[in-house]
Amino acid sequence: MAGVLVHEWIEKIGGSENVLEALSHIFPDADMLCLWNNAAERFPDRVVRETALARSPLRGRKAAALPFVPAVWRNQTNHDYDWALVSSHSFAHHVSFKNQPPDFAKLAYVHTPARYIWNPELDSRGDNAFARALAAPFKGLDRRRAIEATSIAVNSQYVAARVKKSWGRDSTVIHPPVEVADIAAVPDWADEVSDGERCTINALPAEFVLGASRFISYKRLDLVIRAGEVSRLPVVIAGGGPEEAALRGRAESATVPVVFVDSPSNALLRALYQRAMVYVFPAVEDFGIMPIEAMAAGTPVVCNSVGGVPESVIDDETGAHVSSWNDRELVNAVSRASALDRTAVAVYAQRFARERFDSNVHEWWAELVGPRG
Repeated sequence: MAGVLVHEWIEKIGGSENVLEALSHIFPDADMLCLWNNAAERFPDRVVRETALARSPLRGRKAAALPFVPAVWRNQTNHDYDWALVSSHSFAHHVSFKNQPPDFAKLAYVHTPARYIWNPELDSRGDNAFARALAAPFKGLDRRRAIEATSIAVNSQYVAARVKKSWGRDSTVIHPPVEVADIAAVPDWADEVSDGERCTINALPAEFVLGASRFISYKRLDLVIRAGEVSRLPVVIAGGGPEEAALRGRAESATVPVVFVDSPSNALLRALYQRAMVYVFPAVEDFGIMPIEAMAAGTPVVCNSVGGVPESVIDDETGAHVSSWNDRELVNAVSRASALDRTAVAVYAQRFARERFDSNVHEWWAELVGPRG
């Protein structure tokens, strides 16, 4: 049976792109379809088709293109497809194909219903009066398209609840794949880094609190610095992004040393995980892959008690949950997390391995599509 993997847009880096890559290995013969592909090198041996937006001035302009995206996804060219598996965090689940057979199966793996429509408090793009007014007519359309799906899988119970509230649909939870086996396989990732990166590692404090993510506002990396201050521990901040200047300004006034590691390689990031006392992750995420990566390296996680992350970070077992992020809570959470058994933390992370994702996705697909072949 011929099938297609559908994705919003393909970028060089991204959690949803990692899911798409895993799906591509599970279904090696399936074509791919996206709005536009900005990372051709990720799938050099696959048929990756783009929509008309890729040939327009709106290519890559996500905010400007959004009003047109729902219509663009409809009536795509059908290359004798019997099924589609859609990786959706915006409107990809709206996709339809010309001359779809009556028993066409559309499976949606939903990272989140579009936050800027359904949960603008979680996405600044939708958190203003103008955007909220525009969102109203999209809600009914989005709900109708979600009803078209043969089945919906989601990345966490947190998203399952939002899918139920937004679309009125039940869903199956399939946690995203994390490369926990690869991380755990290397006793000391410092042995795998470049000479320049090894100098960076050697210059780190003996003990430190780690924050690592994109430098954007909702990641709240300023709270990582505060966690270090109240715990009287140095802080390492790894990543890059538009909030770097603001974070560096905050670091200058910090009462503890703050070291920045710009855009670390995978090997260097994993070495940082291994060396950190705790990994602090304040963001409210739909799932949260980086906390599990830290756990795979044996590092306990301090995380928000809201969102998808506390489904994988178990309070007082693999980390510590924080509700209000005040100083008393923070110092307590860092203390509790840092005292945990790092071996047990790493063992727990194994339940989020890529192999489990592969098995769960294939079972889900086979139940709905496989018997038709």
